[in-house]
Amino acid sequence: MNDKLEIILKSAEDKMHSSVLHLESELLNIRAGKANPSMLKNVMVDYYGNLTSLSQLANINTPDSKTIIVQPWDKSILQEIEKGIINANIGFNPMNKGDTIIINIPPLTEERRKELVKIVRNESENSKISIRNIRKDSNQEIKKTDVSDDEKSNYEIDIQELTDNFISKIESVLKVKEKEIMTV
Repeated sequence: MNDKLEIILKSAEDKMHSSVLHLESELLNIRAGKANPSMLKNVMVDYYGNLTSLSQLANINTPDSKTIIVQPWDKSILQEIEKGIINANIGFNPMNKGDTIIINIPPLTEERRKELVKIVRNESENSKISIRNIRKDSNQEIKKTDVSDDEKSNYEIDIQELTDNFISKIESVLKVKEKEIMTV
C-alpha cells in the first residue's frame, strides 16, 4: 500500500462526509411543517447596538409540533426579538406575551410542500455534484503519483465505491426529508 494513495483516499472520504453533513444541516433550515428551534437559527437581534444571534439571547423550545416558544434571558429585549423574527422574513408572525414570544407554525399548503420538495432535491443535487467533483479531483491526484498503473486503478475503484456510497447516503437523506415534507 502506498501512503500517498491512502492519504488521497482518506481525504476524499472526509470531504464527501462533510458534503453529506452540509446537506443535512441545509435541510434542517427547510421547514417541513413541524416546529423546530433551528428554524430561528438565522434570526439576528439588535441587542444594545450589536446584531446578535437569537440563540445567544434566549431559550428556544418547541412544546409541540406547531409552536415555538422564545424565552429571552433579558425581558427588556422582547420587542427587539420580535422585530428580529419579522425582519428575518421566514414567514412567522411572533406574538409577544409579556415575558415570552410564541410563534405558531402555520400548516403548509400542498403547493408550498411541492416547492419545498423542489428545493430539497436541488440541495441534494448540489451535494451529489460536490461529491463527483471530489471524485474527479482525487482521481487526478492519483494519476500524478509514482506508482504502478494497477495500483492507481485499484485506488480509482476505491474512490468510485466511496462516491457510490455517499451518493446513496444523499439519496436516503433526500427520501427522508421528502417524506417529512409531504406528510400532512
